[in-house]
This record gives sequence, structure tokens and C-alpha cells, in this order.
Amino acid sequence: MNSLREQILILTSTPIYAIIIGLELLLSNYAHRKLYTWRDTAANVYLMLMNGALDLLFRGIYVVILDYFYRHHMFSFSHVVVYWVMLLLLEDFMYYWLHRFDHEIRFFWAVHVTHHSSEHFNFTVGFRSSVFQPLYRFLYFIPLALMGFKPIDIIFIYSATQIWGIFVHTKLINKMGFLEYFLVTPSHHRVHHASNAKYLDKNMGMFLIIWDKMFGTFQPELTNNEYQPIKYGLTKPIEKETPLTIIFHEWTAMWKDVARRDIGFKEKWNYLFGPPGWSHDGSRQTSEEMRAEENGQPTTSLPEEAVIVVKR
Repeated sequence: MNSLREQILILTSTPIYAIIIGLELLLSNYAHRKLYTWRDTAANVYLMLMNGALDLLFRGIYVVILDYFYRHHMFSFSHVVVYWVMLLLLEDFMYYWLHRFDHEIRFFWAVHVTHHSSEHFNFTVGFRSSVFQPLYRFLYFIPLALMGFKPIDIIFIYSATQIWGIFVHTKLINKMGFLEYFLVTPSHHRVHHASNAKYLDKNMGMFLIIWDKMFGTFQPELTNNEYQPIKYGLTKPIEKETPLTIIFHEWTAMWKDVARRDIGFKEKWNYLFGPPGWSHDGSRQTSEEMRAEENGQPTTSLPEEAVIVVKR
């Protein structure tokens, strides 16, 4: 099912990845900065392989579904440049919403959380994939097929922007000048991977940062004088990281919440589709509540002594 263009992308990007990862390793060791560990890098590769295998198995199905909608498309593009520019913009726009809902809806956060579970930040973290995302990612691209974009071109543009998405996972590039205004940069993406309250659920873009600026999810990286240093990983780290818990730990926690016998349907629904960190008794905090607490604002109506903060 792979197009020739996608094969060319793979052939050209693979040696680039090898070079930039090698350079990052050398520079970090030279500067005595521990950016890599064997265990974390192995986990990144493992999650990438799991995601890639599932995507390969499921690709035949989602390409057929996208092709069905393409055969019923409502628009046509007569100019090739307009076609590709519009596809790039619209695919990145749809990815923004995919990524945003992955953060704001717990059911999808249970999938995406694997990408954020590393306490390191380097190029290989870009490969730390959300394993089950291929099962539903294509749904966000159905509107593109209906608009007249070929499924194989949608997949190609997604793969191309993924290359940039991996490039921004690094601490070694500070600011990128005027590119900071419209592209997702390493500085923007360091904020996205931070577990500091101010930075949670910010900078959702893959290629363009303009969507975050338009829809209120943009947060610039602040200096250590302006805010606390970035801490990477989850607000509540995985207790025991194994090949299974790294993928299923949030699913397990979610099931325990839903299976409670002392709550009703509404509470069960919110444990599934509410924001991560939501709880029926105020014993945990969402990202918005964590920010409010950091700013000294009230976060719950429960008595202070009754609240045990368990960060998500």
C-alpha cells in the first residue's frame, strides 16, 4: 500500500535520523549532559515498532475507508500547487485537533500517554509512539478525503510532517529566530512534553504552531528566571515500567475507576471521556485545576482536609 513517495521519504529520512541522533549523543556526552539512557531508548524503539506493526496491519482497512469517502468527494483542485499547499495546511489542522483531543479526553489520553511517559527529551523520544493511535487517527482525515484529497497523498503528507515532528524533540536547539512565529520548534515542543503545571496540554501542533495561537493552547518556553525549569515525563510517573505497563497502565487505572460500585453512570462516563485527572470526589486534579492551584486559585469545593492531590 505504500506509495513510491512514501518509500522515498523512508529511504531519505532514515540516514538523517541516524546522523542527528548520533550527533546528539556525541554532543550530549561531550557536554556531560545525560540526555540518553539505554533503558529509555530501548523503550522508545519498542513503542515505535509496536505502533509501526499495528499501522501496517491496519493500513489496508483505513486506506479502503478513506478511498470510499474520496470517491464521494465534493471538491476538485485544478492547480497542483494549491492542492498540495491546502493539503499540508488542512492535514496539520486536523492533526492539531487529533492531538488536542488525545490530551483532553481520558480515553484517548490512555493511548497517547505512552509518548509522554519518558523523563528524557531527545530525538529518539520522537519515535516513542502512541501504539493504538493508528486504529482511529484516520477518522480525522475523512474530511480531507471528502474535500478531494487522495488517501495516498494524505498519508504522504502525514508522514512528511512526522519527520519534522521528530526533529523538534531535542534540548540542543534553543530558539529558531523568526521560525518561532509560525512553525513548531524544539522550544515549543519542550513545553509540550513538560509536566510542569503551566505547560500541561500546550503546543499541540505537529508542523505549524499557528493553530495553538489561534485556539488558545500556545505557551512559550520561559527562562529559568521567569518560571521553574522544565521537568519531563508524567505528573505521576509509572510505578513499575515494563513492556506491558508502559502501554496499558492508564487503561488499567481507567478500568478501576469505571468499575467502582459507589458511582453512577455520569461519573463512569466522565472517568472515560472527561479530562485526564478528573475525579468524582476531587481527589485528583486536571491540568486546569493544577494550573489554578499553582496560581493560588481555589480548585475544589470539598473541604481542604478531605482532598488528597493525586496528579495525573
